[in-house]
Amino acid sequence: MASSSSSAAMRELQRELETKANDLSKLQKDISKNHQVRKKYTIQLGENELVLKELDLLKEDANVFKLIGPVLVKQDLAEANANVRKRIDYISAELKRLDATLQDLEEKQNSKKEA
Repeated sequence: MASSSSSAAMRELQRELETKANDLSKLQKDISKNHQVRKKYTIQLGENELVLKELDLLKEDANVFKLIGPVLVKQDLAEANANVRKRIDYISAELKRLDATLQDLEEKQNSKKEA
């Protein structure tokens, strides 16, 4: 009987260990996904900041065009400027959100590793 209860305890311990390992693996995948999304946003932020610098060099009467599908559509310089700034604000906010999520995921990962 003693061996049967220790065998059951062993199986339970193994199940618990597998569950914790799976949880840790899922967290690591989430962290990796977060890094990929963050990289994409960082690239977009750089591109938009470059566009903003170019727009700032233009005179007020300059022709500005926006690519919509296969068509270039004329756009007001002030409107283009405002759109790019809004995009930069949005991307910056998303990066802050991703950083907070990443920090939370890494804290969970560390506590899972300790467990």
